[in-house]
Amino acid sequence: MALAKRIRVLVVDDSIVFRTAITRGLAKDPQIEIVASAFNTHDARDKIMQTNPDVITLDVEMPGMSGIEFLKILMPQRPIPVIVVSAVDGIVFEAMNAGAVDFIAKPEPGGQEAFMRELAGKIKVAAVARLREPGAATAAAAVQTNATQNASLSVNPDTVVAIGASTGGTEATGQILKALPADFPAILITQHMPPVFTRMYAERLNREGKLNVSEAKDGEAVRSGHAYVAPGDRQMMLVRRGGVYFIKLAGTQKVSGHCPSVNVLFDSVAEAAGKNALGVILTGMGADGALGLLHMREAGAYTIGQDQQSCVVYGMPMEAHKLGAVVRQSPLSMIPSILINQLKLRERVR
Repeated sequence: MALAKRIRVLVVDDSIVFRTAITRGLAKDPQIEIVASAFNTHDARDKIMQTNPDVITLDVEMPGMSGIEFLKILMPQRPIPVIVVSAVDGIVFEAMNAGAVDFIAKPEPGGQEAFMRELAGKIKVAAVARLREPGAATAAAAVQTNATQNASLSVNPDTVVAIGASTGGTEATGQILKALPADFPAILITQHMPPVFTRMYAERLNREGKLNVSEAKDGEAVRSGHAYVAPGDRQMMLVRRGGVYFIKLAGTQKVSGHCPSVNVLFDSVAEAAGKNALGVILTGMGADGALGLLHMREAGAYTIGQDQQSCVVYGMPMEAHKLGAVVRQSPLSMIPSILINQLKLRERVR
């Protein structure tokens, strides 16, 4: 990704060892300039005023004011792309809700080089991200939630929905699921996310809405009223045997640069469900899912792409739209009602 200027980064971490490691590691990237580092949120506030960074890396677990509390104060007053750096903990999703663009887990011993490559990539994405309003859903989304959760559906058991997302997708997918009724068809979700975090993410989604949400397991039957999140280190596919849908988890190899890959999910849904499927591609950098969504549309599925204005990063939906894979582009807040209207339309023509 070519950028006109170097990305100015502020590193915030209470550990001098880790703060120094991040600073030195990122300084090796010619597209990144470390303008300052800070040892706590009070110091970070001062450094923001002094250096005006483009992106912040933020440890969430610090003495005094936590990174979460800092985000809740910072984002309404001085919106700036933030990458949360955290231990493996569900607190990262609270940070995303507070306005962070993305997160990355602190490395295990021996994993520093891979960590630095991934962090540098996330910083480059964050630098071009569209910042959303942190916190609760917008008023429009709230209205849609009230309308759609009370919908009454008579669903064809052959119907299945596939959702793919990357940067910004944790909140976007959550907003969709919270707006859907308990009798909604089965949903399969591929979100670019590391292992372990996908289980925590599924647990969070399960608490927030009416659908039963879990991390997918190999060989389990797919049921209406349930949503299944692809594990962070496996490729998830939909297969059909004896008239019943099942989940198949394959290897850990990357496809389209990712494991799990949205293309892998969408291709399998195109083959297993065909015209009985609905596909949704949400915010994210790159093109993963674009070709798979085209295959879904060619198999007769109804396909939706999140529009540019509501995306954190208008990459994956843009590439899908360019390919002709998207039947309808839509603001995020309208996607639940579009899905429900499509289901009702299908019932009328059965």
